[in-house]
Amino acid sequence: MNDTPGYRPLYRQVYDILVRKIAEGAWKPGEMLPSEQTLAREMGVSHGTVRKVLDALTAENLLLRRQGKGTFVAEHDQDRALFRFFHIARPGGERLVPQSAKVKIRTRPCRAIEAGKLALRNKDMVFEITRLRLIGGKPAIRETIILPERLFPRLDRIGDLPNTLYSLYQSQFGITVAAAREELRAALATQDDQSSMGLKAGTPILVIGRVALSLTGQPVEWRESRVRTDQLVYAVTLQ
Repeated sequence: MNDTPGYRPLYRQVYDILVRKIAEGAWKPGEMLPSEQTLAREMGVSHGTVRKVLDALTAENLLLRRQGKGTFVAEHDQDRALFRFFHIARPGGERLVPQSAKVKIRTRPCRAIEAGKLALRNKDMVFEITRLRLIGGKPAIRETIILPERLFPRLDRIGDLPNTLYSLYQSQFGITVAAAREELRAALATQDDQSSMGLKAGTPILVIGRVALSLTGQPVEWRESRVRTDQLVYAVTLQ
């Protein structure tokens, strides 16, 4: 596909062109885009169409408008990624900042459920990251994170992984997590949950399954978070 619109609805074409260029690294995270007038001229569309697309991408947190300076590719810094993708809070909505502990990483062939979630072939190699997340210094969440090895080469050689992995995906591997699909279910604590989070047998927990999607809609991460529920809730704001 070239960088001039074809025969689909004009707005959608311009949107897809800009998303593809960001995904391909035409503009790096934190880098300023050309002006609206320049983009409109290069794509042969109206200034108004470009502005509408940039407004949409800003609302989706893919771009960032800075008054008097311009439009920039959004960066997944630690605070920004936590605000968008971490929804565990105290009852009443108090936002929390988790910390990682007991992080382990290994490579292995993917399992059937992981192949289905990440559009992999059976036995494709993946990285499995397990970690405990602390809130207020106490164990609160047990996570298992699965990543396709081909998308994150030599991830296991990076060293200490950051608390918020999405910033690492973007800065080291050029993969921006743009959206996520989550499924929530109730469960009872397993033996591993009990030993790692100090829970009693039969304690109810919340299980959050998440598929993280790149700018192009490609599934890049499958994550299961097992959350204690005695002092924590899943909190979102609907608008």
